[in-house]
Amino acid sequence: MKVERVLAIPLDKYTAKKYSADIVREQFKQRPEKVKYLGGGSFGRVFGVWLKDGSKFVIKFLRAKDMLAKEVNDLKLLADNCSVKIPKVLLVRNADKAIPVDCYAMEYIDGKNALIALGMLIKSRRKRLEFADKVTTALHKIHKHKNDKFGDTLSPDYPTWVDYYKPFAKAVLEKAEELYKANSLAEKIIVAMRAAWSKFDIIFSEEVKDACLIHGDLNIANIMVSKKYEVSGFIDPLNSMYADREYDLFQFDNLTGKRFYLRETYISKYGASKYCDIKCAFYGLWNEVYCYIKSGVFVNIIMNPLVKNMQKRLSEL
Repeated sequence: MKVERVLAIPLDKYTAKKYSADIVREQFKQRPEKVKYLGGGSFGRVFGVWLKDGSKFVIKFLRAKDMLAKEVNDLKLLADNCSVKIPKVLLVRNADKAIPVDCYAMEYIDGKNALIALGMLIKSRRKRLEFADKVTTALHKIHKHKNDKFGDTLSPDYPTWVDYYKPFAKAVLEKAEELYKANSLAEKIIVAMRAAWSKFDIIFSEEVKDACLIHGDLNIANIMVSKKYEVSGFIDPLNSMYADREYDLFQFDNLTGKRFYLRETYISKYGASKYCDIKCAFYGLWNEVYCYIKSGVFVNIIMNPLVKNMQKRLSEL
């Protein structure tokens, strides 16, 4: 993973909506009945498309170069190794003069993500635990797919997890130091990172024996639920790789994830390493700083709890 700012290709919602309609005419020889903006992050624009025959799908535009091959690869890899639906890629389109951004179409998964399905929050504890059980069972199915080497799904070639992760973590810290000196990163963040880095060899002293496939971004916003609040799919993998399976667990605590006992449920079912809690704190803080480095977008509601959790886990070490 390159640790550097990525310049997003300019693409406003109106233009992307027009491109969606153009793709339908190009690929399906018809006009769409409806095109609706579904959301997007720093580097994506996602639209739902409905056709006259009632069929529907999603088009995702990628506002950064070199994302297309990996996203398509990872969706297929995860779909082949998961017990809940992960959207199937329907078509892939490279940027050209007519539509100057890469994009692909994929299956539409009905429902809402569990973050905005607010009825989920008031479900009984039993129902929330049932939800956690289904999510963690599906994630563990992904983790059971393994490789001989660690690293990115497109080129896993590292003999150990630390061989892959430590240079990346060091690069993130070095870039964070630059941002701090430029008054672009708060002191409390860099202090927490320095303290954690000084304990890296202890935190990661246990050997990670299996290079497991991970989703990479399975927080509550990327878990889809039906109208009856049943798990209907996982979406939006990010930086999927063959990794320490516990790298997938820190996202469970982000946003409203703690309400559903996701991380606790996974650990109670499948076990964890001695230093799992502090590793997850490290992974979470480093990931959020990395996302800030790449996009320039700072999310206080996520970053602040991660800093506090890192401080707490270090005090317990």
